[in-house]
Amino acid sequence: MVIFGSAKLISRAFSSLSSNPLRICIVGSGPAGFYTADKMLKAHEKAQVDILDRLPTPFGLVRTGVAPDHPETKIVMNQFTRVAKNDRCMFLGNVNLGSSVSLKELRNLYHVVVLAYGAESDRALGVPGEDLDGIYSAREFVWWYNGHPDCRNLAPDLESTDTAVILGQGNVALDVARILLRPTAELAITDIANQALSALERSSIRKVYLVGRRGPVQAACTAKELREILGVKDLYINIQEADFQKSTLDEEEMRTSRIQKRVYELLCKAATSKFVSPGAGQRELHFVFFRKPDRFLESEKRDGHVAAVHFEKTTLKVDSGRQVAAGTGEFEDIESRLVLKSIGYKSVPVDGLPFDLHRGVVPNLRGRVLKTTSDDHVLLEEGLYVCGWLKRGPTGIIATNLYCAEETVASIMEDLTQGPLASSSSLPKPGREGLLELLDDRKVTVLPFSAWEKIDSEEKRQGSLIQKPREKLSSWQELLKVGLE
Repeated sequence: MVIFGSAKLISRAFSSLSSNPLRICIVGSGPAGFYTADKMLKAHEKAQVDILDRLPTPFGLVRTGVAPDHPETKIVMNQFTRVAKNDRCMFLGNVNLGSSVSLKELRNLYHVVVLAYGAESDRALGVPGEDLDGIYSAREFVWWYNGHPDCRNLAPDLESTDTAVILGQGNVALDVARILLRPTAELAITDIANQALSALERSSIRKVYLVGRRGPVQAACTAKELREILGVKDLYINIQEADFQKSTLDEEEMRTSRIQKRVYELLCKAATSKFVSPGAGQRELHFVFFRKPDRFLESEKRDGHVAAVHFEKTTLKVDSGRQVAAGTGEFEDIESRLVLKSIGYKSVPVDGLPFDLHRGVVPNLRGRVLKTTSDDHVLLEEGLYVCGWLKRGPTGIIATNLYCAEETVASIMEDLTQGPLASSSSLPKPGREGLLELLDDRKVTVLPFSAWEKIDSEEKRQGSLIQKPREKLSSWQELLKVGLE
């Protein structure tokens, strides 16, 4: 079934007035996808842009990755909404690259295909015991408390342990720690998913360990995120003062990075200015440096469940001009029945796409997908481009995708005027009409932006009943039902 009964009806409703439009398909409706669409519509007056997403809802990690207590970061959705409502743009939700339509088919249908579907998997540590129950990726946990339909049923056990270990000290790790430690009365007025709020209200977690392989100089978070968690109400902060000893190389790193210097200063201040020891019932945040997980230990009382993390102490050594963690042969355990791995997201390949499995990115030259490379020869995949995490890896903030999109669109425009697309772009392509006909034949339920507006309206209505900005619909069934009404 296709929404409104027939994809052909959608096709006619959104058909471009141009007799020979430039057909562009963007896969992924997160910041990278929407910034690319916006720049492309402004750069080419005949561009007709279709944005596909496997979810029924648009906006990617702005909706399902940004912490619920960061509403100001989500304001960018207003800009993306204006892009989606442009007469030359169409959002097609619930369309999965691979199962609904192949990359090869998209390339036949469109002059230009831009892949911006982000990173929907996780890096693995590759240490024994990683598959034990009670161990989750930070991505899964973030998706759970943000109402992502894939993780609605995650159900992490927050009641049978008072300690959580978070592996990693980047912004996502700090987000997760803050959600675990922040008073639930403060979370209750955000758009946090209802099932997550209920679980957090029953939570027994009182201690969170944020563990990093290197030292405070190399902590991967930003000063803004660090200040926020250090400012959580009535929170005991523990950092070993011995960890703040700096080497000459540490000093050099701080001289060349204002962010690293500020993060180090904030951690130093926190180590000496908070409570001397935790009070009764007080929640605790422990920053643990110079530790790397060696293996996960199984519980003797619960078969198949994690009981502790076995860490090796580390020291810093120089490798290729960079300070990296090296094991010392000394070990210690931190007991915990809840472990969250915040060690990085990972993009996944699709059939027909060149992919660097080691780096988790698509080989590209300023957004142009590389077919093959050698020392003296470069071959490009004509009409195929990347943007966002698929292009550069899972780094940066939302605004980073703006500059990333500008570069990719600049490459597209160069190729249209003087490169491989200069001649082929003048030939007609089926584009949107062809795609919708194909999806109709396959009985794919397509949700346009108007379906998202119904979902948006219902979430806000439900939220208003309980003094929240919105109550997210977090199951596929609910999203499709409301979107199709």
